Amino acid sequence: MLEDTKTALERWGGVHTLIDRWLEQRRDMLVTLVELQEACDAELETVTKERIDAFSETLMDYISGGHFEIYPQLRDEAVAFDDQEALALADHLLARLEMSTQMVLEFDNDYSTPVRCQHYAARLPAWLERLTKGLTERFALEDQLIARLHAAHAPSHASEAASAPRALS
Repeated sequence: MLEDTKTALERWGGVHTLIDRWLEQRRDMLVTLVELQEACDAELETVTKERIDAFSETLMDYISGGHFEIYPQLRDEAVAFDDQEALALADHLLARLEMSTQMVLEFDNDYSTPVRCQHYAARLPAWLERLTKGLTERFALEDQLIARLHAAHAPSHASEAASAPRALS
C-alpha cells in the first residue's frame, strides 16, 4: 500500500501544490498506520492511547483535507471546464468515498477516550486491518478523482491534445 502511494505521488506530484501536500499527508498517515500495526503485532498491551491518538490525528487530517480542500477544488475545476462527464463521475466516486469516511469516524470514536481505548484495545489489530482495506479502496477512488477531474485539465494535457494530429474530414 505504501508503494502504491509512492506511485500516486510520482504520477500526480508537481501537478498542483495542494494535491502534492495532500499526497504527502497520505504517505505520512500510512507510515503512522504501519508503525501502529507493527506495535500491535509486537506487543499489543504496550500500545498507548497517545500512539493511537497520533495515528488517529494523521488519519483525520488526511480525510478532512480530502473532504474540505481537495474534493471541492477538483469539482470546481471540472465546473470551470464545463466537464459534465467528470462531474457525474465525481458525484459517483464521492458517494463511494463516504463509506470509508464513516469507517474512519467510527474508529476515531471507538478510541476517543482513555476508557473507550482500554475497552476496545483487543479489537485494535482487527480495526487496523479493516482500515487498511478501506483506505486501499479509498486511495484508488481518490486517484481516479485526481486523474479525471484534475490531470485531464492540466495544461500539458491540453497542449498534447491541441498538438495531436487530426483526422482529415
